[in-house]
Amino acid sequence: MQFFPASTEPGSPDVAALYDKATGSWQYIVSDPGTGEALIVDPVLDFDAKAAATGTANAEALLAQIEAKGLKVGLIVDTHPHADHLSAAAWLAGRLGARMATGQRVLGVQRLWADYYADDNLADRPEYWDRLFADEDGFSLGGLKGRVVLAAGHTTVSVTLQVGDAVFAHDTLMMPDSGTARADFPGGSAEVLWQTIRETLDLPEETRVFIGHDYGKDGREPACMATVGAHRQENIHVRDGVSRETFLRLRAERDATLPLPDRMLMALQVNLRGGRLPEPDAKGRRVLRVPLDRFDARG
Repeated sequence: MQFFPASTEPGSPDVAALYDKATGSWQYIVSDPGTGEALIVDPVLDFDAKAAATGTANAEALLAQIEAKGLKVGLIVDTHPHADHLSAAAWLAGRLGARMATGQRVLGVQRLWADYYADDNLADRPEYWDRLFADEDGFSLGGLKGRVVLAAGHTTVSVTLQVGDAVFAHDTLMMPDSGTARADFPGGSAEVLWQTIRETLDLPEETRVFIGHDYGKDGREPACMATVGAHRQENIHVRDGVSRETFLRLRAERDATLPLPDRMLMALQVNLRGGRLPEPDAKGRRVLRVPLDRFDARG
């Protein structure tokens, strides 16, 4: 667990970050230092892709931190339907009595993937979440104020959360030495991703940007935070002076080399249910579906 205490900026939160080595994912506990009110961002449900076995080690580590700090979690947010890990939002909500939220465009993604999975029951199911955020929605975190911003590009539904000087930018920016996230999933757009990132980088330079993934480039330790100023000076894809055209070319060239995430076809049918596993049948058997020949082979 890494800790980022509140800064001297007004409304600044404490942030605890937990790394999942198996997927390179960062998950966050964001809290008001004054009240102990907290929210969780992008929690990971463990999944062994070869055995199709789930586990809760990541979620239990989050619970242990919450208990140790005496925090009260009222909200769990998935910034988008993740393709590289299963969400632990539903499991955690059941244990914490917390509400679940994501971006309202998720309903369109449900309809898209209901077709891929040949499962019409997956479409138009807003009841999987307690709140669907619209662009520029606000929320409270104890005595702190937060806002939600539509941040598409990586997916059509992605949202960024901002609480004081902390921004949770999910799969848009990587660490400065790694650039930016891919934009080649269904509904993704490098041009929209560029616009999303430029809006983030227009924030004050001291703004802390917490990212969704890191893979320890060149053997360094995984990291999760860099300021807006650091990205503007050092980010290899979007630092000041990099043009839109250069970014689009870099992103297209990079995305063409990337295989699909090994958990994608399993993860999305869970994450589009808010992290719920498929319902068991009358004999208690759960199964995941795999759409055949809907994607080109890569890698």
